[in-house]
Amino acid sequence: MKFDTPATKNPIDQLKVIGHPTSRIDGSLKVTGRATYAYEWHDAATRPAYGYIVGSAIAKGRIASIDLSRAKAAPGVIAIVTAENAGKLGKGDYNTAKLLGGPEIDHYHQAVAFVVAETFEQASAAAQLVRVDYTARKGSFDLSAGRDGAVKPPAEDDGQPDTKVGDFSGAFAAAPVQLDATYTTPDQAHAMMEPHASMAAWDGDKLTLWTSNQMIAWTTGDVAKTLGLPKENVRLISPFIGGGFGGKLFLRSDAVLAALGARAANRPVKVAMQRPLMFNNTTHRPATIQRIRIGATREGKITAIGHESWSGNLPEGRPETAVMQTRLLYAGANRMTALRLAMLDLPEGNAMRAPGEAPGMMALEIAMDEMAERLKLDPIEFRARNDTQVDPEHPDRSFSQRQLVECMRIGAERFGWSKRSAEPGRQRDGRWLVGMGMAAAFRNNLLMKSGARVRLDSSGTVTVETDMTDIGTGSYTIIAQTAAEMMGLPLEKVVVRLGDSSFPVSAGSGGQFGANNSTSGVYAACVKLREAVAQKLGFNSAEVAFSGGQVTSGNRSVPLGQAASDRELTAEDSIEYGDLAKTHQQSTFGAHFVELGVDVATAEIRVRRMLAVCAAGRVLNPKTARSQVIGAMTMGVGAALMEELAVDKRAGFFVNHDLAGYDVPVHADIPHQDTIFLDETDPISSPMKAKGIGELGLCGVAAALANAIYNATGIRVRDYPITLDKLLHHMPDV
Repeated sequence: MKFDTPATKNPIDQLKVIGHPTSRIDGSLKVTGRATYAYEWHDAATRPAYGYIVGSAIAKGRIASIDLSRAKAAPGVIAIVTAENAGKLGKGDYNTAKLLGGPEIDHYHQAVAFVVAETFEQASAAAQLVRVDYTARKGSFDLSAGRDGAVKPPAEDDGQPDTKVGDFSGAFAAAPVQLDATYTTPDQAHAMMEPHASMAAWDGDKLTLWTSNQMIAWTTGDVAKTLGLPKENVRLISPFIGGGFGGKLFLRSDAVLAALGARAANRPVKVAMQRPLMFNNTTHRPATIQRIRIGATREGKITAIGHESWSGNLPEGRPETAVMQTRLLYAGANRMTALRLAMLDLPEGNAMRAPGEAPGMMALEIAMDEMAERLKLDPIEFRARNDTQVDPEHPDRSFSQRQLVECMRIGAERFGWSKRSAEPGRQRDGRWLVGMGMAAAFRNNLLMKSGARVRLDSSGTVTVETDMTDIGTGSYTIIAQTAAEMMGLPLEKVVVRLGDSSFPVSAGSGGQFGANNSTSGVYAACVKLREAVAQKLGFNSAEVAFSGGQVTSGNRSVPLGQAASDRELTAEDSIEYGDLAKTHQQSTFGAHFVELGVDVATAEIRVRRMLAVCAAGRVLNPKTARSQVIGAMTMGVGAALMEELAVDKRAGFFVNHDLAGYDVPVHADIPHQDTIFLDETDPISSPMKAKGIGELGLCGVAAALANAIYNATGIRVRDYPITLDKLLHHMPDV
């Protein structure tokens, strides 16, 4: 189905199932332990062996020698895979570094050996006996030191690294009110609950991988390319994923090594990457240095806005695109953005929830608050005065929907923003300095081709098959709701099967594009199935109605299952997008509000309450959408107050590479959270008239906290995370 004109009224608009707060249909499987995650396919393969990954002890250099003799002689060892015996390996399209190092080492904890044994304990013990000697070379591990040598990266599919409109330098110099400030965000880890894990089994030259992966089609192709196989010889199965946040978008070493180990052992092999290896072996969100300059009239109209960002990555890696939101969020006739990339020898930097906008908003929304203060304007009023209904860089493109000001105004009323003290450090509650902060929320709406297959049987049950994944987001449920709405069925008459490369290719899970695109693919397949049903029953497809398990046209009504009484009916289609994304800018908007307390003596920060107001098209399931947003808000608390991968700038690795040293929020850190979804449909986005929401809930949260800390204490911190040591010496006297 080609979607190239705005959606008109369609069966989804009935809202009999779509739009209702529905519990997850896979929830009972998860809470009873019956959902099969990557490491838990106990009956899928007989006698699996166990693998254990050995990571490089240096960040850059070369393997001088590797001694496997003691490990091979250890009890239970079946095989040991290294680059010397693995055969020729390619590199996937989505991988920056090789997934099996040797002899050259690209980064710390890059896999250099894989021990396969009868039991996990035997594999783990034998891995400690692998002796690797290295010749280390000097590497670059410090973004600040590499900033001056950073280069302009090549253009990507999503745009140029630099943009320029008008005369930024001249307008900024002439502006009566100016801000020129630098902000930093640290390297961050995905730190998902489920580790990277895979089980591999060969049948001749055909490989089956049970793995934990967000993008089945991408990874199937990269497995094939890495191992030198035809793509049709690789099958990936990933129906349940215990969190990913972008860390499982791409092929990782667990899957490749499981396949290599299974081939060497001549039997199935399973591996779960040990937690301390994950932080340096896989990917992370790169650190940034961001310089923001804003010039405005004394009345608060922005005349110049500039945003430059520096990040680092391995050779052939991409930059953290932290300037993207600044190109679209606020008006201003004179503007510039620039990305610069430093070559670093740290582990690979790549996508983490809301890449680009998440760290970019951490800086931009503090800068907007600082500018509002210089103008003596309320932060909401300053943002509202610089709202725009068109793309500021391309004024001929209007936004398909843009309710940013409405989000801020509604949030302010609901949160009690009028009670905020305009003067920092003035509100007390016993020993606590109390402050409120807010920030805009922004994330683009991404469109991707997505397919599905639907089957109707004689019982009137519809089965949906698509390689879409569910990373804890609720994909199973909204896909079931879509099919139920389209075919006029109760939810219990829909079966959803996900995460299998033998199914039609979907958008996958990432970039908050999964929900809108995957359900649109199901919509397209259901349109075909409705036509097939009407034809089979002798109805005019233009006049037929599907409701209550019945198919009705005029005075005639028959059970849906009757159309498949002699044989199953199957329909398959994909949603493909035309030029609407070129003629209209499609984005999601929101506003975050935070109240917190800062202990006047210790500078301890306690978040008291949070509110997110979101305008993101039709909300397909308010219950799962709320879950996504409050989870993102929680992640924003971590980004603001605690999360940081500490870099050893001598040895080139992340020191705190486990969940003991890498702090993330726990229940006690998170207060009452509230969400408001504006009533919005976007017919330019898709036939579902929906958009993504899972990353919008993160973008801006950290800045809202930073602004609240300033409002409470009068201390402006521009370097994340905002830890006690950055406040303590500047706190007011007790």
